[in-house]
This record gives sequence, C-alpha cells and structure tokens, in this order.
Amino acid sequence: MKQVILLACGCVFLVGKLHCQTLTDSNLPIIIISTGGGVPIPDDPRVEATMQIIYRGPGERNYVTDRDNPAYLDYNGKIEIETRGSSTQVPDKKQYGFSTLKAASDSNDNVRLLGMPREHDWILNAMAFDPARIREYFSYNMSRRIGQYASRTAYCEVIINNSYRGLYVLQEKIKVDDNRVDIIRIDKTDNLFPDITGGYITKADKNTGGDPVSWWMSSPSGASVGYIHHIPEPEDVTSLQNEYIRKQFQALEAAALTNNSTVANGFPSIIDIPSFIDYMLINELGSNSDAYMYSSFFHKDRNGKLRAGPIWDLDLTYGNDLFFWGLDRSKTNVWQFSNGDNEGSRFWLDLFNNTKFRCYLSKRWFELIQPGQPLNLSGMGNFIDQTVNSISEALTREYALWGSPGNHSQLVSEIKGFLNARTDWMSTNLGSYSQCNNVPVPPLVITKIMYHPENSTEFPDGDDLEFIEITNNGDQAVDLTGVYFSGTGIVFQFPANTILGGHFSVVLASNPSVFKAKYGCDPNFNFTRHLSNEGEDLVLVDGFGNLIDNVFYQDTIPWPEADGNGKYLKLTSPDLDNSLAENWSQSDEVIVSDHNLTAEMNLRIYPNPVKDILSIQAGMEMQSIRLFDLQGRMIVFLPVNSDRFELDMSRFVQGTYIIKILTEEKVYAGKVVKE
Repeated sequence: MKQVILLACGCVFLVGKLHCQTLTDSNLPIIIISTGGGVPIPDDPRVEATMQIIYRGPGERNYVTDRDNPAYLDYNGKIEIETRGSSTQVPDKKQYGFSTLKAASDSNDNVRLLGMPREHDWILNAMAFDPARIREYFSYNMSRRIGQYASRTAYCEVIINNSYRGLYVLQEKIKVDDNRVDIIRIDKTDNLFPDITGGYITKADKNTGGDPVSWWMSSPSGASVGYIHHIPEPEDVTSLQNEYIRKQFQALEAAALTNNSTVANGFPSIIDIPSFIDYMLINELGSNSDAYMYSSFFHKDRNGKLRAGPIWDLDLTYGNDLFFWGLDRSKTNVWQFSNGDNEGSRFWLDLFNNTKFRCYLSKRWFELIQPGQPLNLSGMGNFIDQTVNSISEALTREYALWGSPGNHSQLVSEIKGFLNARTDWMSTNLGSYSQCNNVPVPPLVITKIMYHPENSTEFPDGDDLEFIEITNNGDQAVDLTGVYFSGTGIVFQFPANTILGGHFSVVLASNPSVFKAKYGCDPNFNFTRHLSNEGEDLVLVDGFGNLIDNVFYQDTIPWPEADGNGKYLKLTSPDLDNSLAENWSQSDEVIVSDHNLTAEMNLRIYPNPVKDILSIQAGMEMQSIRLFDLQGRMIVFLPVNSDRFELDMSRFVQGTYIIKILTEEKVYAGKVVKE
C-alpha cells in the first residue's frame, strides 16, 4: 500500500538565485489558500478562494496532511482575498486582506479565527520590511498590555495555491466592532446633533491607496498632513459629517497651539488624554519613523472625545527603516514628532510642549516601566524571547525562501539594545512628573448600576431602563467639570460648571423619557450607548485621566444576581470598596433623582448619615424644608427663611429619607440616611 505524503513547495527568484522551501508540518498554525483555477491574487478586485486553517491546539504540531481532517481545522470555507498595502506592495512577499464568506452565498460570515473574536475582515501581514519579523507583533501586544486596543495577532505559515509563502501574522483589520474599535458605526442619515458626533475612524495617511484626502493640516516643519476617512468610508461620508470631524481636529489644533489646558474648553475637553499619551509612548518607544504622519488612526464615539489609535504599521521601528531607499530615521535619541521628517500634525508637538500634558506623559511612562509593568525592560525582553522561540523553526524556512537578512539572534539583540538605549533616553528627556503626581480628585463613588433591566409589556426594550448612580461621598460640594467615563463602552462627560453637593447623588440614564415613565422622576443626565449585560469596566476619571472610581461589575458569582430580573446592583455603603463584589447587593428600591445640580449652589448637608442633628447651610436663603419617606409621603414641613437650619432627626426611625429644600429659584432634593 502506497503512503501519500502531502507537502507544499515554494520557490522565488531573488537576486539571481532560485530559492525554494518545502513545508510538511509546523509548530505554528498552517493556513492553506487556494484560488479558483490557481489564478494569482491581485490588488483589486478581490478573488474568491477557499481557506483552511490547520491548528491542533497550543503546544501541538500541525500537519499539512490534516487539511482533510475536520477535527484539526480551525476554519474550512470560502474567502475573498486581495493583496493590500501601499509601500508593502513593493516587496515580492505580499501581504493580503481577506473576508470570510458563507458557504451558500457571497455574504460575509463572522467567524472566530485562532481564538480571536468573531469577525469577517482579516489581514495576513507579511512583515516584509522587518528583517527580524517581530516588530509589529511585539508593538501590538504591548499596546494591548497597557490597556489600549490594538489588532490581535497570531503567527502562522502560509501556503497559496500549493506554494509555500513563508511566515505571516494573521491579524485583525481596523474596523468598528464591539471587540475591535468599540464605537457606534455612523450612518449616512446621521447628520444632526447628537448623531453626527460619531462614531468615526479617521487616519493621517498617504493617499496612494486611492482614498481621497478630506482635509490637510500642517506639521511643525510646514509639511502637509493628509487626513482620510476610514469610517465612514470616503464614498459614504456626507459633507456635514466631514465638516464636523474636521472641526474636531481643528479645535484640537487651536487649543494645543494656544496652550489651553483648561478642562472646560481646552484640549482636555476635546481629546481623551490617556489614549493620546499611550499612543505617543508606544510609537516613541519604538521610535516609529511613520508615527503621526502615516497610518496614524483616531476614533471618536457618539458624544465622546477624540481618541488616538489604534496603533498601526510599526515595522519601521526599533532602529529599522527603509535602508534600501537611503532612509535611517528610527533613532534612540529623537522625538518623532519633532525630528524634521514625518512629524505629523503640529498638535502633537504642541501637546508635548504643554506643561500639564507633558507632566502626565512623563507620569504614565514612569508607571509603565516599573518592575512588573508592561514596558519594563525585563518583561519586554522575556516577551521577545518567548516570541522568538515560537517562530524560530518557521524562520528557518522563511529565510530559506525569501533570503536571510543576517543572523537572527544578532537582529534580536539589536532590538533589545535599542530598547535599553531608548528607555534611558526617554526617561532622561521626559522630565519630572511631580506636579501631576497624587492629584486630588473628587470623592465620587459609583453606587448603583442597572446593567440588564427586565423586558416587559410596558417596557419591551429593557436597555432603555439602564442607569448609573454616582454619589459625592464628601461633605463639600464638588465641581464635576471635565469628569467623564474613560475608555470605550458607555459615553458620558459632565457638562461644564456642574456642581454636586456633599452626599448628594446624580442619576445617569440610558433613555430619560423611559426612565421617567418607569420611576416617575427625571434623571439628571443621560449617557450614550448601553451597558454590557455580561460585565463592563466603568472607569470614572477627571479631565486629565486621573482615576476617580473604577468598578468592573460582572453577571456571575460572586456578584449579586441582577441580570435581567428587574433588580439593580446597589453598593451597601458609599464608604465601602465598590470594586469588591461582596460590598454590593441586589435591589429594586424606588429610584429618586436629586435634582440638585446648579452652578450657583453652595449647599452643605451634614453629617450624612445622621443620628441626631442634621445641619443645613446654603449659599442663599432657604424658604422651606420638607422631609419625605421613600414612598413619597411628606412627614415634615418646616418654614425656614434663613440660609442656615438644624433639623432634629432623632425622633425618626432608621432608614433613608428624601429632603427637599425650597429657595426662591429652585427646589433642591437629596437623600438623607438616618442611623
């Protein structure tokens, strides 16, 4: 009986020599692509093909012979594929973009590939400009480790039309998706406020890919920087949408140029500062010669701030450049936003030169390079070693096919040496962060979370009943200007000059009209988008990203059962650590909106909780004070006509009461707890 051995051979003609390589098995996943009739894969249009991904699991070897064994196929189906890139079209080793398709039609099919979240748009990165084949993989992983989304990645070996094509990285394409760039996808009809505010993905880039430049900005050296729409696509963006997002960048440019760092109307009110800082640090760590000028992405959610990222195209980093074109720009001792070449828009340099922004940039840098932190030299070195170990076998075949750029161990050693020198230089040149260290933040506490309301006949869309309560757990009123939810997910920023009294609360609702129909009172504000039914990281920060409160709630034990059953999560006491599930309970108590937000208010109600005497001080004359139970029944009415009053609470039973204070201008309402 004859044994049939399947293998793939690949040959390329390089510098007068024919290079060939055979693949039978690998420690990495094997991707096999076959086009109809073996036609070449063009730049445009896409061609149909079949794709198989052979993957037995972590630590297992994968065999080309398994292409017909369903048990070992991570994917087996149709795709549409094309070559992609701009300058990356030049090398003989091409990179590809492809979409997974449903078997019975040409429609897209969202699938999981090698453990990555479901989607249909993917990229096979050839890493052709990186002789070490690790730079982009390393950078994307570092970005995710510091908390910013970057394309997920998996090394693999690729066969196309029975020809071995070498080592690739399968990675996610940048697009709007809950698991990628997590923003609302804007539609052509979204041309009025607030829908026109997002979501967008915009990039500074060259237009060699055929997409038109929508507007230009200037670099510090006077070069023109082109901005291109990514989402919506250039052919879909409306003139009103183009004008809106362009003005966001121009507002950033103006605020940075004039050194306006106020949280009310300066650059902190326009941009998500932590994302801009992290974007700069990852690009500057690698001294990315394309940073800021090309492949520089930004995104903005509806009603949200402009965010930098995701990072992209970081092959010309860590000392690497297009040497064959006479370029050598990735240095350890320059800032890429002010090196006279590819500097990007001027606002990057102006932000860096702003005292406050640079202070926070320095602070974040020194946090990230500490032992145990993502950008610590020892940790980065270990990650590089693990990466090299995983691809070393495939690199032998890769270099045999495409030609060796030199000793790989030496190439890796040079990257590590670059990281050491670059870290030292950045640490020396970023300056002190003492002025922004231990910045006081308001004592705000997230005290209620309705994340998965119950659907009913009266309220068929339970998401409209979502709400969050935030409590000022201090005695003094606080200014909430600039306070917002950081990251992606729900979107909310307090309006300028919002004042919250001591021990008062505000309610943020998903849909104010539905909230009022359910609870009988208006929420203070509404947020954009919806809370996750499975769990979400709620991060409340000030205008510069200083952490105020952080709750990562979940719908699983040990968190209380508040998942679609009409209950919400309630913090037992605002004095407790709300990051711990044990300090939360489930509740269906009546929700009461405080309605105490006004720029003119100077109200103190203390102590709260109270045992005996409740002291009340106001910045204006109080006409009367009323006390209600949680069922809305008035139990006390007191004429005051003064700016001070002491209310004897000793005769009341323990519990929560609603206090309403009438002035000539407004009724203030809040909660008082009787111990």
